[in-house]
Amino acid sequence: MQTDKRLTDAYKNAQVAYIDEDSKYVIMSDCHRGDGSVSDEFTRNQNIFIHALNHYYKNDFVYVEAGDGDELWEHHDFKHIKNAHFDVFKVIKKFYTHDRLVMIYGNHNIYLKNLSYVEKNYYYYYHEHHREAYDFLKGLEPCEALVLKHKNTDQEILVVHGHQGDFTNDQFWYASMLSLKYFWRFLHAFGIKNPASPVKNVFKRHKIELNYNRWIQDHKTTLICGHTHRFKYPRKNELPYFNAGCCTYPAGVTAIEIEDGSIQMVVWRIKVNSEGVLQVTRYLLRGPAPIENFDIR
Repeated sequence: MQTDKRLTDAYKNAQVAYIDEDSKYVIMSDCHRGDGSVSDEFTRNQNIFIHALNHYYKNDFVYVEAGDGDELWEHHDFKHIKNAHFDVFKVIKKFYTHDRLVMIYGNHNIYLKNLSYVEKNYYYYYHEHHREAYDFLKGLEPCEALVLKHKNTDQEILVVHGHQGDFTNDQFWYASMLSLKYFWRFLHAFGIKNPASPVKNVFKRHKIELNYNRWIQDHKTTLICGHTHRFKYPRKNELPYFNAGCCTYPAGVTAIEIEDGSIQMVVWRIKVNSEGVLQVTRYLLRGPAPIENFDIR
């Protein structure tokens, strides 16, 4: 019940972007960028992520970060994250400068819902060596949801993080944040996961995904989200539920691409070639398929 209400509210208040066959969007979720310490799972994939983002920037994609980009539950002071992953934010700034960035907040970076927090932490970058503040993402307005609406067919795709209605990570998020920040954070460094998270709790994850599907069925709208860290591309005769996965997989970084009127799932990985050289390579996981194939109105 709560999932239906929360997703519907997010849909009604969503930022709207009109798309057609020439539109290019890449959707990535759950980077959980930390402070570069042993508990920061994003660090191992930072170079993969930078390479992927540079590819999308050079090829004129709009970058949609679908929640939990920064691990603000563990590190409320954003400067530690920004310093640890400065090269990542340089690429993100390029998207923002050219009006090709949509930043959606999730439960782990829900502080972005507060404009004063965004202004204080994201508008400027203070260079410790130069002792001077520089424009960073000045004017950034994170949102809870994005609706991609097709100009010709009026088909709609709702993009959210996906925590909406997940009690421990939505209505009860503050208590969950405290337990992570002062307890699970330290166990996290040894690979022990918080059972309140859907990442390792299979029952919880299936329940969340069932609620997603109910919302899709009731509202006849395609849904793209993250949150569960499990990538999903619907098979034939399944409801149009997509999940971008996450950027902390040991095997690489997953993404959903919309291009040439089609949608597909890809993964970026480091592979060794025949000469023993490590290189970042993009692999197609599912698709492509025309977007209209997922219109269930």
